[in-house]
Amino acid sequence: MFGKRSFGSSKDRSGKVTKQPKRSIRETAKQKHMLEKMEARRDSPMSENVSPTLTSAIVTIIVGSDQRLFAAHEDVLSHSPFFAEALRGQFFESNNRRIDLPNEEPEIFSCILEYLYKGDYYPRLVPDKRRQSWMLEGAVSSPDPNKGGRVAAVEPTLFHPGVGDIILRDTAVYCAADRYGLEELKRLSLRKQGLQSGIEVGTILRSARYAYENTPDSDSKLRAHYLALIIRSRKTFKRSGTMQMEMEIGGKLFFDLFVAMCNHVDDIVEAT
Repeated sequence: MFGKRSFGSSKDRSGKVTKQPKRSIRETAKQKHMLEKMEARRDSPMSENVSPTLTSAIVTIIVGSDQRLFAAHEDVLSHSPFFAEALRGQFFESNNRRIDLPNEEPEIFSCILEYLYKGDYYPRLVPDKRRQSWMLEGAVSSPDPNKGGRVAAVEPTLFHPGVGDIILRDTAVYCAADRYGLEELKRLSLRKQGLQSGIEVGTILRSARYAYENTPDSDSKLRAHYLALIIRSRKTFKRSGTMQMEMEIGGKLFFDLFVAMCNHVDDIVEAT
C-alpha cells in the first residue's frame, strides 16, 4: 500500500492563515478558470445535457434496524452500480420494487440519496472566491484568530450506532459511497473532510479506525488522509491519552502510521 510517501508539507489546511502572495492578472484568470473547470466536473450523476424527467418507477428502500422508509426513482438509483444490480434482479416486479439495507444508517443514506439527485449533499461544497479554493456552504470565519480557517455551520459528526460513538459524517459517507460504487462521491466527501477543523482527537481516531474497517486495502486515499492528519498534528496527538489507548489496541492503522512516520523522518533527513 505504501511506497515512499512524504507528509512533510502542512500548507494544505494546517489551520493557520497564511498571507497570500500577490498574483498577476494572468495567474488570477487562470485560477478562476480552474475553479470553473472543477465546478463543471464536480460529482453530479444527474447533471447531464438533458434534465432527467424522473418518470421511472419508484423504488422503496428500507434502511437500518428501525426500517426507515425512503423512496427514489429507479433511474436515479441506477447511477450506482450497487443499486443497478439490485434492481436488475427485480426486473419483472415493476409494481413492488424494494431494496433492504438493514446495516445502513438512515442519516448516511439520506446523504447518498441527496447526492444522487443533486450531485452534492448538505452542506454543499461551494467556491471560495476570495481564497480561490473551496469551502463548505454556510461556513464562517473561526472566532479564534490563532486558529484561522473556517468553522462549519453544520455539526460535522454523527452518532453511529454500529460504532457506539461519534464519528465524522464525511468518513461514513465515503465508506458508503465505496459500497455503492460511487467514485465521484468518494472524491467529494474526501475533499469535504479536508475542510474540517477543530475536531477532537478521539473523534478523529474513531473515524480513522472506522475508515480502516470499512474500506478495502486497495483504497488508500481516505486512509492516507488520516495518516497525514495525524502526522501534521502529531504534537496534539502525542499529548492525548486517547491516542495512547488506541495505540495499545493496535491494528493496521498504527502499522501504516509507523510506516508513514518513517517515510516522513526519511524525507526530513534527506532534505537536511
